[in-house]
Amino acid sequence: MTMRHIIFHIDVNSAYLSWTAIEYLKRGEEDLRGIPCIIGGDKKSRHGVVLAKSIPAKAYGVRTGEPVVSAFRKCPMLRLEPPDHKMYARYSKRLMELLKSYTPDIEQLSIDECFLDFTGIAHRFSTPIDAAFEIKNRIREELGFTVNIGISTNKLLAKMASDFQKPDRVHTLFPEEIRDKMWPLDISELYMAGRASVEVLRKLEIRTIGELARSDPDYLEIHLKSHGRLLWEFANGRGDDIVKAVGEEAKGIGNSTTLSEDAKTEEEAKKVLLMLAQSVGRRLRKAGKKAGSITVEIRYATFRNVSHQMQVTPSAQSDTILYQRACELFGELWDGTPIRLLGIRASRLEEESAPQQMNLFDYLEEVRETKNERKQDQKHRKLDRALDEIRKKFGDDAVMRAAFLKKQEKKEEKDPQDQG
Repeated sequence: MTMRHIIFHIDVNSAYLSWTAIEYLKRGEEDLRGIPCIIGGDKKSRHGVVLAKSIPAKAYGVRTGEPVVSAFRKCPMLRLEPPDHKMYARYSKRLMELLKSYTPDIEQLSIDECFLDFTGIAHRFSTPIDAAFEIKNRIREELGFTVNIGISTNKLLAKMASDFQKPDRVHTLFPEEIRDKMWPLDISELYMAGRASVEVLRKLEIRTIGELARSDPDYLEIHLKSHGRLLWEFANGRGDDIVKAVGEEAKGIGNSTTLSEDAKTEEEAKKVLLMLAQSVGRRLRKAGKKAGSITVEIRYATFRNVSHQMQVTPSAQSDTILYQRACELFGELWDGTPIRLLGIRASRLEEESAPQQMNLFDYLEEVRETKNERKQDQKHRKLDRALDEIRKKFGDDAVMRAAFLKKQEKKEEKDPQDQG
């Protein structure tokens, strides 16, 4: 009997605060994790947002992402420490080195979380739970901070499991446990269920993950488009079980830009995403590749980085499709904080001539795809290639999207030197 696929999701508990606390303990100071404390903002002006919080701060209602000023209203005796991203990178590197002593099959999601494919090393341990406790305890004893480890058969469920009770815990969420452990949770607890989606679902009287799982996916799609079906699949525990190691992920094609002025509105951000999607799409077509996955990265004005990834089914190289997927990810990711940098990365690349490999989710998408949609995709491809040729001959600015043209016209109207 072959063992089923087992994946760990490893997440550092309040990473920025934990790592800062360790540095202070080295100096003989008190443990910041044991007092009301936050990381973020400016110490003198108290501007910025909360990047991380201690458990005592959480008891006062302090939330990650809220303005520092608001946090101090809730807890006047709060201690504020500034972020140190170079130090965080050092601790993250030590964590990954420890994990790689077990297996190279690690997909790092961010500075403080990753997936680990346990399947290949399962024979070395009595159970996955025993292995998770060994890893968790080694991290605490050797590196000085705690993690949560979620265990399941795919990445979605492993990530959901690691978000259960914290800190310093190991949780399982196997398919047979979904009904008891995941379905009773509020809909806002589901991965990728952002504020906007949650509002729509609650208007539809869907309040728990279980109610979402039992809903009609076609009905959800009417209200939330493709994201509605994605959330339905997640609510039913369906997710990717392929852990992409660093080497494979590095084969992607991406582009990012630091903005001259922070983007403060969705409209401003989406214009940048459109520009980036065009750039990435053009490079994909030049390389003869299609993307099976897309990632959107945001760096806030506070220098906090966040990113989300989603599957592109079927694989694509069209500017339009890349832009649409990027906007979906952005809508679920952005918390309203001014944006300093935006990036799009296409990964899981395959040859554009390669036949489409289909899993269950791909099949569901294919069944729903109409002839009209396929014709539309062909039009996108022809248009993209025509635009590529024009830009190749006459330069990148030879053809401009209407969104950028309107922006330029407004700028010219405001500039008195351009008025005749």
